[in-house]
Amino acid sequence: VQADGTDGNCVTFVLHDEDHTLGNSLRYMVMKNPDVEFCGYCITHPSESKINFRIQTRGTLPAIEPFRKGLNDLMGVCQHVLDTFEVRLKSSGAFS
Repeated sequence: VQADGTDGNCVTFVLHDEDHTLGNSLRYMVMKNPDVEFCGYCITHPSESKINFRIQTRGTLPAIEPFRKGLNDLMGVCQHVLDTFEVRLKSSGAFS
């Protein structure tokens, strides 16, 4: 959902089947971008499993760019945690 009168720098993304787990983590990753002026999310209703995720950027940067970068960065962090966990688990002899 793009705000009226904007060039795509203020967008609300609707993420279905998601909750605070993704919302807060993604918000943290997106806010690390200095071109992001505002980033926040809300759960529409406790009985619905979707979030509204809003990003507003400075200047002409489209909001989709920090959204994509945030998702990619978050996937990278999750992959690093998984890799580190598996290495530690194997070195402890749990798979022997």
